[in-house]
Amino acid sequence: MGKKIVLLVAVMFAASVMGIVCHPTAAVAAPIELNYANFPPAPTFPCVQMERWKEEVEKRTQGAVVIKTFPGGTLLKAKAMMDGVVAGQADIGCLCMAYQPGRFMLTNATSLPLGIPSSQVGSLALWDLYKKYKPEAFAKVKVLTMFTTAPANIMSKVPAQTLEQIKGLDLRASGGAAQILKAWGANQVGMPMSATPEALQKGVVQGLFSSLEVMKDLKFAEICKHVTMTDTVIYPFAVVMNMESWKKLPPKVQKVMEELGEEQAKWTGIYMDNHAKDAVAWSKEKHKVDFYQLADEELAKWNLLLAPITEKWMADAKKKGLPAKAIVDDIKAFTKKHATP
Repeated sequence: MGKKIVLLVAVMFAASVMGIVCHPTAAVAAPIELNYANFPPAPTFPCVQMERWKEEVEKRTQGAVVIKTFPGGTLLKAKAMMDGVVAGQADIGCLCMAYQPGRFMLTNATSLPLGIPSSQVGSLALWDLYKKYKPEAFAKVKVLTMFTTAPANIMSKVPAQTLEQIKGLDLRASGGAAQILKAWGANQVGMPMSATPEALQKGVVQGLFSSLEVMKDLKFAEICKHVTMTDTVIYPFAVVMNMESWKKLPPKVQKVMEELGEEQAKWTGIYMDNHAKDAVAWSKEKHKVDFYQLADEELAKWNLLLAPITEKWMADAKKKGLPAKAIVDDIKAFTKKHATP
């Protein structure tokens, strides 16, 4: 009997070993790897929001997705971002729509002088605008989120506190902001923000028209000792994904990214507004930058020159078959909705 038991145990052990060999434990699925391209340097707000989005996606998918980020134009440059994502050179890309005003005419309407008071309000109004109209310009990609800068102000090497002082001044700007500078009599010089530090140092431009976080992020406070507060216009951004890369994602992962759309817009707006305030305080304390607030009478003169910009955009948009008045009215309504406490 003892020998039979020993033999039976031996047979069962051998069978179990064979079972392990023939039926190994199911392999754990490898994470989905995605590349995310961005054009400005890593410390700037478009890249800070990129890193936050990456962390949230990885956390909420419990590691099912791993995202590798490429700031500073290391994978795709600013103006090549949209086409690069469409072509699959990157799975995801962040682009500034103001760099291609004709291509993104509908969403760039948020760059008109319509009184958007902050990045948070602008980001949520832009997201609402996109969701309502779903512009044809984004038909070949999956839009993951949108956001805007804080309102633009003039940063310059010399004072630009009157229309006489700003006339003929070479200032960097793009998109809707460029039209505003022209209306004020400045010489608008178009270039990506990443090229602006060198342009300032070489004297190609005497300043720039942008949101104030760059005073700290790109160290413009070291060169531009004068800031004229206009709080006039925002720059819109979009985060887009290659359509084939999107379609390959499991439904659960797609759901996570969908749910992050508006949340990410709001988070970026709040971060941007706070960061701009910090940059102002830092510039005053560390570099003694002069921040000049236009008197009401002077500001009224500046604003009067901007009315034709919106009128021209509406005329051009109407020619292209866009419901121009409805778009402008919607931006104003979305702004009011999100600016209301």
